[in-house]
Amino acid sequence: MLKNLLKYIQEEHVAEQLYHSLIGIEIEEHRIDQHGQLSQLPYPKHLGSRRYHPYFQSDFSESMSELITDPNPNIGGVLDQLDTLQTVLARSIHKSEAFWPLSMPPAMNIDDKTFIKQHFGRPAYADYRDYLTKKYGVARKIITGVHVNFSIPEPVINRLYMHYQDQFTTLVDFKNALYFQLAQNFVLHRWLLTYLFGASPIAEKGFFSDEDAQKLPHPVRSIRNSIYGYVNEPEDQVDATIYSSLDHYIDQVTASIADHRLYSTAEFYGPVRLRGQEEIKNYRTKGISYLEFRVLDNTPFTPNGISRHAMYFLKFFLMYLLVTPVDHDNITDDLKQSFADNNQVALENPDQPTFKMKEGIEIFNQLIEMAKSLHAHSEQLQALDDFSEVITHPELTASAMLLPHIKNGSLMEFGTRVAKQWRQKRLEAPTLLPAMGNTSYDAQELIFHAIQLGIRYYVVKDEDGASLITLTYDNVTQVIYTDKVGKVEPLKYLYDLFPGIKKAARQDQH
Repeated sequence: MLKNLLKYIQEEHVAEQLYHSLIGIEIEEHRIDQHGQLSQLPYPKHLGSRRYHPYFQSDFSESMSELITDPNPNIGGVLDQLDTLQTVLARSIHKSEAFWPLSMPPAMNIDDKTFIKQHFGRPAYADYRDYLTKKYGVARKIITGVHVNFSIPEPVINRLYMHYQDQFTTLVDFKNALYFQLAQNFVLHRWLLTYLFGASPIAEKGFFSDEDAQKLPHPVRSIRNSIYGYVNEPEDQVDATIYSSLDHYIDQVTASIADHRLYSTAEFYGPVRLRGQEEIKNYRTKGISYLEFRVLDNTPFTPNGISRHAMYFLKFFLMYLLVTPVDHDNITDDLKQSFADNNQVALENPDQPTFKMKEGIEIFNQLIEMAKSLHAHSEQLQALDDFSEVITHPELTASAMLLPHIKNGSLMEFGTRVAKQWRQKRLEAPTLLPAMGNTSYDAQELIFHAIQLGIRYYVVKDEDGASLITLTYDNVTQVIYTDKVGKVEPLKYLYDLFPGIKKAARQDQH
């Protein structure tokens, strides 16, 4: 139904606005001790309560930190904030700790798993966690990854809707069709991201049973993105065919919850989640606000877990998926095949050509042609050129580059060394928050403590070009000019601005 989208994007001159679609990152990282084992120290006491913190949460285990950026139209902006959050977190943990750089967890024994089961600091989620532990076990639930959130600018949707009013009764219906076509194409093309960004070639001791370990006799591209990774059980009845239509997605997830195959929508682990509504049924009437893409492994060759180059590629790739028509007549069979193809790519030898190479070359030819027709930015063109080389040179993929670091079937030595190097580099940086190096030290210090406490921050310019900080907590916003921060005691200053946050932190340190 969505024919000629690319043509209308060109006619309406909205490509530049699409380049500035909002994008956000959620990344999970484990705290480890100096030996590379999962840390057993409590959640960092300097951080505000996980009941309300906008940037820092923990996940299944207390060692599993989750960092959440604000949505941002600029890749540089979202990565700068990610770096700032990671710096604050690195400076908030115990001096003996660091962050594991890989998606597959460090080696574990029975005592480690028992400790994880018995220690959990988020009482509101305790019942759900107990359910997950019983159903999936500990190991699979502590795989980490990078999630990318993406939303199309509303003005772009409004402009394009003018060309489809004869097909869609409401703007919401049109918006849902746009987002769901993007979601379907993402699932259909998932194998390409598994190939390019897979970085989980092996599992450490304690992850697999002896029986499952024998099924993977050699390193692979991405255990995490395979049937052995972070996936629902077959009996949950939410396989790739759930994306055959929006109605089917809503009905199938709803039925699986009603029949107690899933605990809630949070237990749906598909490669794409619809986001923006608390109740899944409301997507029909109120619409999808954004999509959450959940297939990227933590990249072990950058301290941020995802590279700037990857983000430029991914954002343009999502535009390509948005405008690519979907064959609805064969969608169910195509989705089944896409699941099989992705799993095959995930379990290939990392340094060998993928069986999908020919198709990958064709996709990159189309991507580059589209980029030129839309006058893409130089960073996007460069990313497309570079990754087009990766499709024919598997030795350039992250998973293949990890192979020389595997010793005795393990990446423990590599992961521990890299984790310590990154932590040390952050602590030895010449400024408190390197990504905000142009901001005064006093302003950086104020922002640092605001982030720790769980106060949302933005650094913006006023109409005269002066820098200012907006701080928000509990729907109260305060504005401070960066050159007027002065020599204040940050915590006292923030508690004076937001009296409620001190009381809230005392009620629940975690």
